[in-house]
Amino acid sequence: MRIIAGKYRGRTLAAFQGEAIRPTPDRVKESLFQILAPRIRGARVLDLFCGSGALGAECLSRGAAEVCFNDVSKESLSVLGKNLKALGETCKVTCRDFRACLLSAEGKFDLVFSDPPYREDYLGEICSLLASRGLMAEGGLLLHESEREETVPAGWTFYDVRRYGRTKIYFLQRCEA
Repeated sequence: MRIIAGKYRGRTLAAFQGEAIRPTPDRVKESLFQILAPRIRGARVLDLFCGSGALGAECLSRGAAEVCFNDVSKESLSVLGKNLKALGETCKVTCRDFRACLLSAEGKFDLVFSDPPYREDYLGEICSLLASRGLMAEGGLLLHESEREETVPAGWTFYDVRRYGRTKIYFLQRCEA
């Protein structure tokens, strides 16, 4: 895994060993960040199921103002720690279930990355918590990676949907009241 663009362009990131972890492939990341490019500079970002932190690190490289990382796995956070140290970045990192993370989060996010284990069906619950806690900035996007066909949760709209083989990335925005 590598950082695609920005001040850390070309840097290799520490990754997981074995087949149990499913990192976002570079080609998917590259396409995703081409779409997000105008939104990243100065953005406040939450990487909710961060794994190695590759998505959040890409945001840091491209000028995000702040990236908050969360994962329930201590192994993931160990790999994230290596990556942040290699980049010389200090960020807020929490080791919580996504629910606890969203219940304790403060402020508003411009971008929220949600890449849970594919077998889990968390989209509705994530959207509900983001909405009820007022965690999305005006015009903010939730990017949810999944293999399943997702239905749009109440109060949200699909801004875009991209397919990369079996992987789908849903771009969601809060509906305007």
